[in-house]
Amino acid sequence: MAALSILDLVRITEGSDARTALDNARDLAAHAERWGYRRFWVAEHHNMPGIASAATSVAIAHIAAGSRTIRVGAGGIMLPNHSPIVIAEHFGTLARLFPGRIDLGLGRAPGTDQATLRALRRTYDAAEHFPQDVLELQAFFAPVQPGQRVQAVPAAGTDVAFWILGSSTFGAQLAAAFGLPYAFASHFAPEALLEALRVYRRQFTPSATLAQPYAMVGVNIIAADTDREAMRLATTQQMSATNLLRGTPGFSRAPIDDIEAYWSPMERAQVRQKLARSIVGSPETVRAGIDALIAETAADELMIVSDVYDHAARLRSFALIAEAGRGAPAVALAR
Repeated sequence: MAALSILDLVRITEGSDARTALDNARDLAAHAERWGYRRFWVAEHHNMPGIASAATSVAIAHIAAGSRTIRVGAGGIMLPNHSPIVIAEHFGTLARLFPGRIDLGLGRAPGTDQATLRALRRTYDAAEHFPQDVLELQAFFAPVQPGQRVQAVPAAGTDVAFWILGSSTFGAQLAAAFGLPYAFASHFAPEALLEALRVYRRQFTPSATLAQPYAMVGVNIIAADTDREAMRLATTQQMSATNLLRGTPGFSRAPIDDIEAYWSPMERAQVRQKLARSIVGSPETVRAGIDALIAETAADELMIVSDVYDHAARLRSFALIAEAGRGAPAVALAR
């Protein structure tokens, strides 16, 4: 059975609110645990009215408290937005509350605009220190050393799994050099997927964390009973991507029958390029798509986004994806 995991965008739908989005994420995680998903991640987004996971560690605590065994974490924390000691404190606390279940995926991009960076008291050049910040963060989780004057309480000695995230070969090189698992964001930036995986595997250096490379591939999958219904559900994500291009991000919108009436030809081309790796359709279509993606990438794990407007339909999508994934090639499981 292929390792399948979930990246939940914690989207706020039109007519709803952030509390509902967070409760729906918690409910999805509880279902995902029973369906056999490996891990459940949320991501850091700031100044996005339609996404409720800006306080990522708080969202993780809420989700983890509603489940028992599934790994829960960040996919990811945009480390240039923070001092490493604060992230160590947050995730060390999570690890004390939910031992053996917390993942910390780290991204280099700020993931927001210049005005929001100023509000965060950060600058774009903070990303230049990403490798050093990762090492500093790792050090806070190591056992306290004699004479160590600064500690990230209660992080020291806790079991938090580190990942490097990326949408280019930079993250692949860093993950390889540090001997860490690597997750590629092909659910929104598919162009460099294959090259990044080649770089990661070719340059990988074994570490105390990982003896051999472990690659996760992000992918949009929307499943329904028929191809036609799945394609209709997918218009929600297509509208969100179009609105982002327009500079007008907002709440998640209900699916529509005619997406061609919503976007311009240029917007259609841009969104289709951005979502080029998507798998949309019936269980049979999804199973074929998963098999093909794993065969092409040799991915050890898939991190699935199923951006469906209605919560019940989203649960149904993930249930069908889990069933379809059982027919995919077997791979090893990372911790």
